[in-house]
Amino acid sequence: MQIIQTILALALTLGILVTLHEYGHFWVARRCGVKVLRFSVGFGKPLFSWYDRHGTEFAIAAIPLGGYVKMLDEREGPVPEELRDQAFTSKPPSQRIAIAAAGPLANFLFAVLAYWLLSVVGVTHVAPIVGDVAEESVASNLGLREGMEIQAVDGHRVSSWRDVNMRILERAGEQGTITLDVSSSGARGTLSGELGGWHLSDETPDPLTEFGIIPWRPEVPAVLGQIASGGRAETSGLQEGDRVVAVNQKPVKDWFELVEFIRNAPEQTLALTIERAGSEQTVQVTPAEKTLEDGEVIGFVGAGVKAVSWPDHVMRDVRYGPFAAIPVALEETWADTRLTLVAIKKMVTGLLSPSNLSGPITIARVAEASVSSGFEDFIRFLAYLSVSLGILNLLPVPVLDGGHIVYYTIEAIRKKPLSEEAQALGLRIGMAMILTLMVFALYNDLMRL
Repeated sequence: MQIIQTILALALTLGILVTLHEYGHFWVARRCGVKVLRFSVGFGKPLFSWYDRHGTEFAIAAIPLGGYVKMLDEREGPVPEELRDQAFTSKPPSQRIAIAAAGPLANFLFAVLAYWLLSVVGVTHVAPIVGDVAEESVASNLGLREGMEIQAVDGHRVSSWRDVNMRILERAGEQGTITLDVSSSGARGTLSGELGGWHLSDETPDPLTEFGIIPWRPEVPAVLGQIASGGRAETSGLQEGDRVVAVNQKPVKDWFELVEFIRNAPEQTLALTIERAGSEQTVQVTPAEKTLEDGEVIGFVGAGVKAVSWPDHVMRDVRYGPFAAIPVALEETWADTRLTLVAIKKMVTGLLSPSNLSGPITIARVAEASVSSGFEDFIRFLAYLSVSLGILNLLPVPVLDGGHIVYYTIEAIRKKPLSEEAQALGLRIGMAMILTLMVFALYNDLMRL
């Protein structure tokens, strides 16, 4: 069931972004007088298709990993004389550049619209309040302490842990100074210190943790919430609302400590001291054995934690009017753009490991998680991925939109196109680069699994 949900989330995510990207090409091509033969979402054999009054075929294909707009083109075969003025190749370089750039531009416009919508509807963030700081970390050297709320990073305002994550991620692998504006007990201050070339883990990059910051979270008492039907918790007589105070007479501090007790005791009987209706009693439970994907064997009993509410003082409601939301949306889109460009630069220069590159499997897993998390997370994920798709397609690599723009720009300057041999060579180089990148990203995905 999980795999099906992941595949559907990937199809939904890529379907939306690819449709937007290709529609950008399609819309501008139509307005430049180019005849569009096919608009396809997905590759391979069409699952179903239909035609509009202009004779354009719209298709949904079987492989949801991309899409394309096929236009009338003299390079792909003879074009009837009466349709020659509608061929893509008959248009001036300026119009061909506009058509090529329209796809990435549509991705950026979608991101702006998505962030504008979130700003107008309003979102509620958990304030970036520090819970703890790792010893001998960058955060510790800066003087960051428990209870401090981060207000800005390098002068850029932040209101959530997502904002903090993105700002410090930009500084990964760098030397130099980083500055944090913080507040604590109503007092404001500025912390500044050396980065020392801090870097992300190659395996599971987590900017906050590796920077040395542990976000504040409310205490989670060891109180049982939902009890799975037929699980070891139910068969042992445990009930929703039971508070576990000890395991084998060892006191239990919180839910996470209880989880550790259970995980470390597959098929071992544990004596749980619980509070129920104001009195204590002991329940014997034997965690079932479960083997994880990495081969680790753990115990589990089929019980969840009772939901804990975040206190009002750590929540931040962020909402703007329709006009005030416009610069906010532009700023958010530019922040995503800058982060993506910085990441590409650092991978090229070696400051960021290429192992952080992700492929379709990681995208699918994140898409599924964001869909499950709710509307806001999914829209934010779509916006960020849309920006990344736009930037990727603008790279000056033959095969990509950016490569075509370079070709047409050279043609406009030279007053004649590059030779077919030069374009064919560029195509082969571009294909090799893209395939290598795809294989490497897929390899990273499989290693993460």
